[in-house]
Order: sequence, then C-alpha cells, then structure tokens
Amino acid sequence: MTQGVPAHTPEEDKGGLRTALAGLTTRGRSFLAAGIAAAICAYVLGQSDLLRVGLLLAVLPLVCATVLYRTRYRVAGSRRLSPGRVPAGSEARVHLRMDNVSRLPTGLLMLQDRVPYVLGPRPRFVLDRVEAGGRREVSYRVRSDLRGRYPLGPLQLRLTDPFGMCELTRSFSTYDTLTVIPRVEPLPPVRLSGEAKGYGDGRQRALALAGEDDVIPRGYRHGDDLRRVHWRLTARYGELMVRREEQPQRSRCTVFLDTRGLAYQGAGPDSAFEWAVSGAASTLVHMLERGFSVRLLTDTGSSVPAEGADGFAGASQESADAAGLMMDTLAVIDHSDGTGLSHAYDVLRGGNEGLLVAFFGDLDEEQATVVAKMRQRSGGAVAFLLDSESWVREAADVPGPLDKSEERLRMLREAGWTALKVPRGAGLADLWRQADRQRMGIGAGSGTEGRS
Repeated sequence: MTQGVPAHTPEEDKGGLRTALAGLTTRGRSFLAAGIAAAICAYVLGQSDLLRVGLLLAVLPLVCATVLYRTRYRVAGSRRLSPGRVPAGSEARVHLRMDNVSRLPTGLLMLQDRVPYVLGPRPRFVLDRVEAGGRREVSYRVRSDLRGRYPLGPLQLRLTDPFGMCELTRSFSTYDTLTVIPRVEPLPPVRLSGEAKGYGDGRQRALALAGEDDVIPRGYRHGDDLRRVHWRLTARYGELMVRREEQPQRSRCTVFLDTRGLAYQGAGPDSAFEWAVSGAASTLVHMLERGFSVRLLTDTGSSVPAEGADGFAGASQESADAAGLMMDTLAVIDHSDGTGLSHAYDVLRGGNEGLLVAFFGDLDEEQATVVAKMRQRSGGAVAFLLDSESWVREAADVPGPLDKSEERLRMLREAGWTALKVPRGAGLADLWRQADRQRMGIGAGSGTEGRS
C-alpha cells in the first residue's frame, strides 16, 4: 500500500482555526490559559509589563498551531506484509516506509498504525526530522492465535511543533489485510487413497489406446512433436495429423468439513471445531503436495474451488491458486445454521469422488445414516469423529454417561468407512497413521492402493 498524505486535508480547511486549536497539547492549552489569565490580571491591576508577559504566553501556542497547520510537506507511506498469509500462532512482520516527497524537511513525526487488538498492541514510532527526498523505515510484528482476516491500517501521522504546543493527526485512507489461516500439521505418507489402483502420489495414469486404428487424431498444432505425426492419416486427409496424447488423470480427494453449530461445543483455539478446521487444512495441503486434485466441501453443500473439473483443483498452477482459495476459506469459516448433512450428500452422490476424508462433529443416528451412505460414492473414505462433549469436559470431572460415539463409529465402519474417534489434544499425524493401520486390518487382501 502506498499513498501520499498532504499536510492538511480539505475537510480540515473547512474547520480553519478551530481545527488548529483542537490540536493544542496540554502544554499549549496551559500556556494559552496562563496568558489569558495574565492579560486579565494586567488589565485589572494596570500592569503593562504583566500584560506583555500574558500576550507572549497566549500568542506562542497560537503561532505554533498556525504554523504547524499551514505546513505543506507531503509524505508518502507504504506498508508491506511478510508474509501476507500466516498460520495461526505464527508471526508476521509489517514493514512501514515513509518518504518525504516535498521540498521541505519535516519536523518530528509520530507514526501510528491501527491494528486489531487480537494482533497485539498498537505500534507507535517516533521519526526524527526527515530531509527533503529522504525516507525512514520501521517494522513491527503481529501474531494471532485466532484465524481470520484482519485489517491493518490506516496509518496515522502525528505532526508536532518544536515547542510541543500543538499536535495534528494526518491519516492515510488505505489499509492492508492479514490473513491468519488454520494451523497446518505435516502428515506422514500412508496408504489411504481410494481411487483406481496406481493412482497414488498424484501419478498420472495413462489411458492406453487399443491400436493405430483406434487412434483419435487431430490436426497438427505449432509446437507439436513431429514424432507424434500419424503419417497414414496425414496421407488420407492431405494435412498433418497427430496422434492424441495419452490422457492424464489425477487422483481425486474430497475433504469434508462439518460446520454445523449444533455439532460442536465450546469455543476458542483449543475447541473441537478449531481442531476440525486445522485437520481439514492439514489434509488439503498434504493431498495437494502429493499431486491430488482436491476440493473442500462443507455440510451446506458449498464446494471450493467451485470452478474447474467438477469443482476440483486442476493443473499445478491452478492447484496453487485453489490451495490459496481453500485456505482463505478456512481462515474465515464459521459455524453454519444447518442441522443435517443432506446437502453435502447430494453433492457427493453426483459421481465417483475418489478419496473422501471427513471431519465430523457430534452425529445423531439420522445423520450417521446419511454419512454411511456417503461411503457408496467414494473409492475410499476416512472419518474423524470429534465428540465435542469430551472436549469441554474437565479432566477433574466425574466421567459422564456412556458415550454414543462408539455406536456411531460402529455404524460407519460397517458401512465401509475407516473411522476414528478424536480425543482431546490428539495429533492428526498419529491419527493418520492409525487410520492406515485400521484400513490395512479391515481391507487386507483388497489390493494395493496408491500411497497418499
């Protein structure tokens, strides 16, 4: 962000002297009050010398305010975030630069940047006299344990006179946004892929053609390899024809996040919902790094990215853009007002979804039945169930009634899910390995699947 700031704005011009007087400091107001009092006393007592002292005291702050108000230096400010997208709990550095683009040197400048309270205290800097054409650079750090999008700015400059009689504030009009994404935990490469054999690790599967007679040709395009020219068809059509390339297909993965407000209890960075959001983010990054086409799906039926091949991330560059879009979505995602998972099921039953990795909150019997049906539309399915009641229950409390989550786990496993319960404070990497061991124990003999 870069923008120039004049010494005073048209809005302040309308206020005239009132604006200047409003900027008087405590010292300036004291001098003015003392000067007026001395002048009144001099008039009553008939002391001309005291009158001169009173006029000096009263005029000094007024002159300082007028000179400062009429000062016409222009200052350009810029802000740079490093990085602009940071995981929760990590620090980002904000770099500020002030350039004096006027022909006059500035006086003492006090620089202040507005930041939300969750990012830390409001940074303030004192800049010495900046020569004409000179610059000053300062920086500060921000950190948040809560994901979200936080505005930084606008910058404010406080101008003061050498005597400290008056201070005026000038503000920039623009601001930048810091995106705090969920924490991402590195995951080990285990065999969880559920699409066709040989698809794992994002390897492209070649669709071999039956023979030359079955080749679907197309016209030659600039840049095509001449080794792909089909000479027999070229002679038949009278123009260069090339063989159709083997069509690459990428393994697909849908990461499902249950955001229903009634499915979670508690709030804050250590709540069950925040664990689920962080788990979804970690899974997205893990699968994208291994070349999968990935999308994020929520209980409302919304899919990210919404465009592309059936809503999945496409080529490598598209995957990078889609990853940023999905992480930005998770940075601001919140509880939904929905009560069921039918919208997500309608999206999933549209076709083969490849691997399905889901993070669920509390499930009643009806929603567990819907989740069991989701398994029929995927090549492989892994579910992480968070019993939110156990997350808010204190360790010193007497254990509650028999947990119904075990019954939900049994229903999902019978439907073909690799389902695990997520205890409070569990690490996703350990659960990821447990899911692999559970899948191998249940699905032994079902064939070797690609590594994810």
